[in-house]
Amino acid sequence: MTLFVGTSGWQYKDWRGVLYPDGCPTRLWLEEYATRFATVEINNAFYRLPTRENFEAWRDRVPDDFVVAVKASRYLTHIKRLRDPEEPVHRLMAHAAGLGARLGPVLLQLPPTLRRDPDLLDTCLACFPAGTRVAVEPRHDSWWTPEVRGVLESRNAALCWADVQAHPVTPLWRTTDWGYIRFHEGRARPWPRYGRRSLETWVDRVATTWSDAEDVYAYFNNDPGGAAVEDAVAFGRTAGRAGLTATRTPELTTHR
Repeated sequence: MTLFVGTSGWQYKDWRGVLYPDGCPTRLWLEEYATRFATVEINNAFYRLPTRENFEAWRDRVPDDFVVAVKASRYLTHIKRLRDPEEPVHRLMAHAAGLGARLGPVLLQLPPTLRRDPDLLDTCLACFPAGTRVAVEPRHDSWWTPEVRGVLESRNAALCWADVQAHPVTPLWRTTDWGYIRFHEGRARPWPRYGRRSLETWVDRVATTWSDAEDVYAYFNNDPGGAAVEDAVAFGRTAGRAGLTATRTPELTTHR
């Protein structure tokens, strides 16, 4: 198994002194991040879809082994609410293709007010090019049905396992041969950190669900105060001690 460990975004001012040296200019933060982690989730693509040129520029600034997950634009998920998906999916993928071989999974985070609609989801997933790894993060409890699980399985899409306050808020369904996990907020101090036991539990869930030959992507979205950086480091170290192959994480003087 390769466990890809990273954060949701890299452009946070309060990460200066945690991940970025005090003298490092913000224009070099991506390069600095990419020497320390091997993957990132581009979270701000949700608010405004970057141009293909933006994606190409990011591709050229990171190492060959770097993997970029892309959160789909809110135009598709929140404005269109998955309706008429062909054009927005095509535009998303045409732009993200600028990443070339660096492109990893695409995340569809659904609005919390969008109720279960398996046919709508199936139609949307069918618009993605063959071989695209798509993870889906529903946020309304009506989605947790066998029919929805069947749609994900038939389209080889991953159910995104989401954690809020150190508890899964989604079923722990394995719907394809790779996994995707998002850590939104822990319960440890200082807020919004994750505690050691919580991270150990998540490593165990990963180890008992996927085999050595499969990929799992894990991103920490609890960015305030550098919590995401420190927790990603702790998660990677915990996975390594458990015998899993995790991608690189930095040495931090403050990590536990």
